[in-house]
Amino acid sequence: MVSFTLAEVAEKIGAEYFGDGSEVIHSVAGLDKAGKGQVTFLSNSKYRKHLELCEASAVIVKEADREFCKGNALVMRDPYLGFALVAQIFDTTPRCATDIAPSAYVAEDAKLGEGVSVGHNAVVESGAELGDNVQIGAGCFVGKNARIGANTKLWANVSVYHNVVMGESCLVQSGTVIGSDGFGYANDRGRWVKIPQLGSVRIGDRVEIGACTTIDRGALDDTVIEDGAIIDNQCQIAHNVSIGEIPQSLVQQSWLAA
Repeated sequence: MVSFTLAEVAEKIGAEYFGDGSEVIHSVAGLDKAGKGQVTFLSNSKYRKHLELCEASAVIVKEADREFCKGNALVMRDPYLGFALVAQIFDTTPRCATDIAPSAYVAEDAKLGEGVSVGHNAVVESGAELGDNVQIGAGCFVGKNARIGANTKLWANVSVYHNVVMGESCLVQSGTVIGSDGFGYANDRGRWVKIPQLGSVRIGDRVEIGACTTIDRGALDDTVIEDGAIIDNQCQIAHNVSIGEIPQSLVQQSWLAA
């Protein structure tokens, strides 16, 4: 189990600590369940009454709430952000894949960067390019000439169609399909004629896509997901949609409102 002292945790998340800096922290928990060795947080002052019964080794609070802590405190302007950063420190999520599995198929002309991992029964087709440290989970499909940037992770059973371009440090959860045909048909006197979807999908850096989401390729131009966008589970992004970059100020506002 990974553990850090309270002083080390404070340094890692940019907080000021009050109390015993040598207190050992090994995990994070909710305000009502946290105990010895755990850190929790209070982001809304209306719940400060719960601090009296809190058994956590440390609580992340705003300066205005510090006096109500009966033990160690980590003071930050935004305790919810502090919670996110602490959760990252103690994250135990495993890799999507390790090395190149014997059952994986990787085309001879596919280009793989350093440290690429491809899980069992995954397929990487001809002309595909995977940047450094890309992780392709079990059962994934990476189509012809698709490009996936460095440090991007695809969990199990993700399908990335031909010519799709993904940036660096993206995270795609299981079951998602990127680059499938958009819904396009012309009517010929009652008979529906399929319109080939000739565009693709372009995804920027640091994009996160939830499980079982579908992003259609464009009819003529590309469907575009710009840097930093976050898409939830089971969403449908139709062809030729453009999702702009999320300004950091809006992300911070959502943290403060939580």
